[in-house]
Amino acid sequence: MLPAVVKLCCGISYPHLRSMAGLQRTAVAVIGQEITRLQRWAQVQQLTRQQADLKSFAEPKPKNIKSVPVKENHLYVQQGQEAMRSALSILEDKEGWKVEITQSNGDVVCSKVMPGGRKVFRLEVVLEASVEELYDVLFVRVEEMHQWNPSIQQIKVLKHVGPETIVTHEISAETAGNLIGQRDFLSVRHSCKHKAGIYLGGAAIELESFPPQTGFVRAKDGPTCIVMQALDENTTKTHFTWLLNMDVKGWLPKSIVNQTLPRAQLDFTRHLRRHVSLR
Repeated sequence: MLPAVVKLCCGISYPHLRSMAGLQRTAVAVIGQEITRLQRWAQVQQLTRQQADLKSFAEPKPKNIKSVPVKENHLYVQQGQEAMRSALSILEDKEGWKVEITQSNGDVVCSKVMPGGRKVFRLEVVLEASVEELYDVLFVRVEEMHQWNPSIQQIKVLKHVGPETIVTHEISAETAGNLIGQRDFLSVRHSCKHKAGIYLGGAAIELESFPPQTGFVRAKDGPTCIVMQALDENTTKTHFTWLLNMDVKGWLPKSIVNQTLPRAQLDFTRHLRRHVSLR
């Protein structure tokens, strides 16, 4: 479905945004922290599995409980981390960004053409909510997103892989004016909390147990990410950067897709603003 206070140059300078060099340093720190955390988490999982193996000699195994193998868990975490790393690399590259839409309230969407010809879109806004509040809304309570975002029909968490990684299935709503049409997404979503802010990354994955659903076009997102950081010393405001990187599949003209996706980002932001204002 993924993955925001950094200065991301798109031809316009905002004095309240941070420098690209700051993002580069932060990205390196985040990835280093993630690798250390993953190693520790894998060690804990290994110890837990060993203890479970010893315990299994004395206790019968419940037949109806399905667990995710440790190696499979490790793979999901790696996929989420790689998605975040790749998405941050796109944001760090200052070359090629062009302004698509500028709103009167300061919201800006820029685009960049990637190798292969597909456009990615970068949204930059300031939200009247704390970083932790937005993390709760967008990651912890992701299954409730359809309650405040009419473009979402359903998001279901299929797997919890530790506290920072989830596998989700998302179905977009069939709404009036939706030129792209209804799509579904199967994604891994990964989060990382750092002293500089909170990062959400994600990318499409494939599961044999969850093939494309009848009646939907299986779109692919990612690598994508959201970067959220407190605006200066004001912890009640967040600079929010969202890299949208999506292959909607189907036979839609590229011109329609490229017009629709940045508008979808602004629509999402409008609904998110309204939701957090009511909390």
